[in-house]
Amino acid sequence: MAETTGQTKKRSGRKELIGTVVSNKMQKTIVVEVTRKKAHPLYGRVISIRKKFYAHDEKNEAHVGDTVRIEESRPLSRLKRWVLKDIVRKTALVPEIAADAGTEAVR
Repeated sequence: MAETTGQTKKRSGRKELIGTVVSNKMQKTIVVEVTRKKAHPLYGRVISIRKKFYAHDEKNEAHVGDTVRIEESRPLSRLKRWVLKDIVRKTALVPEIAADAGTEAVR
């Protein structure tokens, strides 16, 4: 048999999902909303099913609005069973305007 000297990819067998970050207010944790399209069992109409997953973000690199890929992992806490694998698309951040930062309130 001929041996291949190229790199071989290991298949992890873990589930991967792609979704949008809806919250990153916790330390090293993000909330990812995954939307799936599914046909209604009786009526056949396509409906959107949304579900939120808590994922571990070790470097706090994902922000609200980013599209991310998460991977199934062992339980990390009561709710976290997913790990951030990579960021698919960064969101276009709009700079926040400080409301009247230079003016003082009149009393």
